[in-house]
Amino acid sequence: MTRPLLLAALLLGLLPACNQTPPETTATAQQPTTPPPVPGPSLTALADSNVVALLTPYLQEHPGSEILLHTRLGTMRLRLYDDTPIHKANFLLLARKGVFNETLFQRVEKGLVIQGGRSTNRTIAINRYRLPPEMRPEHFHKKGALAMARYDDEQNPDQLSSGIDFYIVQGQKWGPNQSKALAGRKLTPAQIETYATEGGLPSLDGKYTVFGEVVEGLDVLDKIADEPIDAYNWPKKDVNMKMEVVGG
Repeated sequence: MTRPLLLAALLLGLLPACNQTPPETTATAQQPTTPPPVPGPSLTALADSNVVALLTPYLQEHPGSEILLHTRLGTMRLRLYDDTPIHKANFLLLARKGVFNETLFQRVEKGLVIQGGRSTNRTIAINRYRLPPEMRPEHFHKKGALAMARYDDEQNPDQLSSGIDFYIVQGQKWGPNQSKALAGRKLTPAQIETYATEGGLPSLDGKYTVFGEVVEGLDVLDKIADEPIDAYNWPKKDVNMKMEVVGG
């Protein structure tokens, strides 16, 4: 008997309200909400000495594999490699924190690379830090390769990568003998074939950490590389970027 009595009581309580005018309510302005903080280590806490200790657990707790890089010339989809975990974690962290959204492609050299990551209008505080090299012979500088820039060996004998400056390879096509001579290392038959058919920059192999590649939007890479530039290889019309992590 309990259920019917309770239901009847509810119905009786609702019936009178059907013929009543609801009381006037005063609209209140919605207060702006502060978005929750993006998880991960503080960008001002990162340093050469602690990046491995801070970024290793970050990647375990917040994995990711793909990023959409939006520009006014189109979108590229980037896939990050699992076996370069420190570079991968760093790139995911900067993308999620919105750091790259305040940057642009500041260096464009057709037939070589497009490079980005710097900004003269940064509002997000970030420390200067570098990453330990994670060079893998299977990851090479084919067209679309994603790598981190660095200072040359005289200033940087340990080949530490920049924490923020990255580049994407456009390159050009090379015959088998050319690619083998330029690489200065042993290339696999598949790599030699890729350099001949797709192109790239074999001269950079073994010198910079390649940690991902463009899997969609190589035509956008070519469009950016075709942009008119000034005497400093800076596009005359800014090519800003927005990054969006889309793959877990």
